[in-house]
Amino acid sequence: MPEVFKDYVREKFSRPGPLRGVRVLEVCTLLFGPSGPSFLAEMGAEVIKIELPPAGDVTRSLNPFGWLYREQGPMFMHINPNKYYMALDLHIDIAQQIFKELCVKADIVEFNLRPAVTNRWNVGYEDIRKVNPQIIYIEKNGFGQWGRYAEEDRPSNDGAAQALSGYAWMSSFPGQPPLKQSIWICDYYGGLMGEVAVLAALHHRRKTGKGQYIEMSQSENIMRTMGWIWPYQQFTGKGAEPTGNRDQCICPADTFLCRDNRFVALAAPAPDEFKGLCTAMGKPELASDPRFRDHATRLKDENAMALLKTIADWARTKTADEIEELSVRNGFSASRLHNGKDMLENPHRRERDFVKYLDDPLYGRYAEHCFPVMMSKTPPKIKWTVRPVGFDNDYIMTKILGRSRSQLDELYMHGVLGRWKDMQGRRPPKEWDGKTGAILRG
Repeated sequence: MPEVFKDYVREKFSRPGPLRGVRVLEVCTLLFGPSGPSFLAEMGAEVIKIELPPAGDVTRSLNPFGWLYREQGPMFMHINPNKYYMALDLHIDIAQQIFKELCVKADIVEFNLRPAVTNRWNVGYEDIRKVNPQIIYIEKNGFGQWGRYAEEDRPSNDGAAQALSGYAWMSSFPGQPPLKQSIWICDYYGGLMGEVAVLAALHHRRKTGKGQYIEMSQSENIMRTMGWIWPYQQFTGKGAEPTGNRDQCICPADTFLCRDNRFVALAAPAPDEFKGLCTAMGKPELASDPRFRDHATRLKDENAMALLKTIADWARTKTADEIEELSVRNGFSASRLHNGKDMLENPHRRERDFVKYLDDPLYGRYAEHCFPVMMSKTPPKIKWTVRPVGFDNDYIMTKILGRSRSQLDELYMHGVLGRWKDMQGRRPPKEWDGKTGAILRG
C-alpha cells in the first residue's frame, strides 16, 4: 500500500470531498439524468435534487420485480446518494422564480427533460444566464436538443439507446438475437461523460469567469465506447458481427466453463502471458506453434477458433478456483465470474472499503459500494442515501434563500412547494419517527 493511503479507510469521513463548495441544482428523472449529479455529490458537491410534487422522480416506481426495501426502491437508493431533496412545482410561475433565485447561488444546473420543456417552464439556458451569467448549464436526453429525432420529440431510455447505437447488436452471440445489457450502461456512462464536460466547464470558468451551455445525447455517448467498430467498418466495408464473450482484438480472451460448472474469464495476449498459459495447460509447445507464436497470427479467425477450443477443453478439466491459482502462478489473467453474493462478500473489496455497510438514519444499515476512485487528500464518499419527496424543503428555503416560516407556509398552501405522496417510494419508511435524519429549519 502506498504510504499516502495508510489510514485512508479510517480517516476518509474526516476529510473534505474534492468538490466541497460547489452547488448543483438537479432537475432530473430516471437514471441518465440523476447519475451524473450523484457522482458530484459523492465527491463533496452540494446537490439539490428538485422533483415535481407529490410523486417526484419516476425512478421511485421502478424496482426489481416490484421489490422495495423499507418502502424505497433499490434502484433509486443506489443512484441518488448524498443529495438534498426539494419538491418544487416548476409549472407555477412563483416556483420558477424560486428556482432562478437558487440558480443565482448555484454553480451548475442539470436537466434531462424532453427538448423545449425548460423553455416552456421559463428556466431555459437563456433565462438562467440572465440571472447568473457564470452558470454551467447542461441538458441531456436521448437524442440531444436538435436534429431529426429531437424534432420528433422521441422518448428514449437505456434500452433504446443500446439498440440505436448498435451496442445491443454487438453484445450478443453469433446467430443469436440482440442482447440488451441488464445494467443501465447508457445511463451510467452517459451520466459520467456529462460530468466530464461539467467539470471541464467548471475549470474553464475558473480561468475565464465565463459559464456555458452543454448539451448531450445518450445514444451518441454510448457509441463512444464502441472503439474499433466504426473505423473498422469504414476502412474494410465489413460490418462488425457479434462474437459473444470472445474478444475480437485480443487472443486468447474469452469466457470458459469449468469443471465445477462455474465460469472463468481468461486472457493472455502478451508473449509472456501466453507462454504462462501454455505452461499452465501442460502444453508448452503451443507457444512455438506457427499458428500461435505471435499475437497477430493468433487473431486470424481459424487460428483463434482452434486455440479457444483447446483452452475450452482444458478449462473443463479444472475448477474456476484452480484456474485462478494457475493464472497467478504463471502470469496470465483469469478471474472467476462473480454473482451478486460474491460481489458483496469479496474480501478484497471489503478491505479497500469499496463495499461497505452504511448506517442511514431513515433506512438503517445496508450494504452499498462506494465511489470507485480513491483520492488520498479529498476522498469521495457516501454519507447518506435518498430521502422522501420534498424532505429538505424547509432547510433549502430557509438556509439558502432566507425565507421565513410564514412565507413557507404560504408556498405550501399554494402548491408551489410540496411533500411526498402517500405511496411507496415517495413517503418515509413506516419505522420513521418523524424526526431522525431531518434537517430543521434554519
